[in-house]
Amino acid sequence: MLPLKDDIPTRTVPFVTIGLIAADVLVFLYQVSLQLPGDPEAGQAFQAFVFEFGLTPCRLTGACAVPGDFPHPVVTIFTSMFMHGGFFHIFGNMLYLWIFGNNVEDTLGHGRFLGFYLASGVAAALAQTLVGPSSAVPMIGASGAVSGVLGAYLRLFPHASVLTLITFGFFIRIVRVPALIVLGFWIVVQLLNGIITFGTTAATGEPQGGVAWFAHIGGFLAGIALLYALRPRRPLRYR
Repeated sequence: MLPLKDDIPTRTVPFVTIGLIAADVLVFLYQVSLQLPGDPEAGQAFQAFVFEFGLTPCRLTGACAVPGDFPHPVVTIFTSMFMHGGFFHIFGNMLYLWIFGNNVEDTLGHGRFLGFYLASGVAAALAQTLVGPSSAVPMIGASGAVSGVLGAYLRLFPHASVLTLITFGFFIRIVRVPALIVLGFWIVVQLLNGIITFGTTAATGEPQGGVAWFAHIGGFLAGIALLYALRPRRPLRYR
């Protein structure tokens, strides 16, 4: 299921959501520039950028030593949120952020939404680090913070509907699906994959398959919890 558009109108321009998407895209374009064909050192430059500004759990926990250790491991929690591994990675994250983030921002207000987004990303990073504290594989992507947005959206608008592209073999159709099903299906997938990979991750300290499932789960739960702390300025709207 690929969500395309929800049916909840916004009453304000989502400046923060637009700004976050723009920042992610700009950083991604810079990453792409590091891999321009014809440059024999392009691959090394890209990897160095990821290892320098991505979140490496063992750096955060002190389980591995890095000479100089710049930037500070805590800083990489935030820089890693704006980095992505490829086009489909950033496309999926930004699509979900645009569809669901504008309504959460409209409810919380611009400033509180920015704090909410970053706090969700921090919670996601800590959740994944807790599962694999000795992992030397850097984590990048806005998935954890966006997961927090999804959790908040589900809490705020459980009765919304989402225009969704559904494909099953040769069957392709665009239909309206309740947000409860779209986001419920999404979190169930994260939970199942998290359970399947938990044994391997806990044993080796490395995320299996290159996906930080526990960051997604942690961000989603944090998004729901943070709503209570931030106290939305507007009454919750249900449809």
